[in-house]
Amino acid sequence: MAERLMEHGFALSTGGSDNHLILMDTTPLGHPGKPVAKALNRAGIVTNCNSIPYDTRKPFDPSGVRLGTPAVTSRGMKEKEMVQIADWIRETLEHVGDDNALDAISGKVREMAVDFPAPGIRVEGDE
Repeated sequence: MAERLMEHGFALSTGGSDNHLILMDTTPLGHPGKPVAKALNRAGIVTNCNSIPYDTRKPFDPSGVRLGTPAVTSRGMKEKEMVQIADWIRETLEHVGDDNALDAISGKVREMAVDFPAPGIRVEGDE
């Protein structure tokens, strides 16, 4: 996922990731972390707004978002899905504030998630 995000031109702390966490600076996109995290959440991609190293913004209005992959890898998602999620992140960040576009992305996210049920969570209609 980190590699694909960098292909899209996003600034990642430490230049990528060696583990399951990614810290992305959102200020080059013209948005601080909180509105980006809210837009991603609306699109069905859960993140946290987060301070970045040497952040000049206040902790309650940080410059970045933190992404983690454990929730999706525990559902069985692999590299192909990480690339798709990174593409949806890029698409979401092009539409911050456009609820119709974010809702459309959310529909695509939900469609993919159906194929990767969360372990231990029964969904109504499952047998």
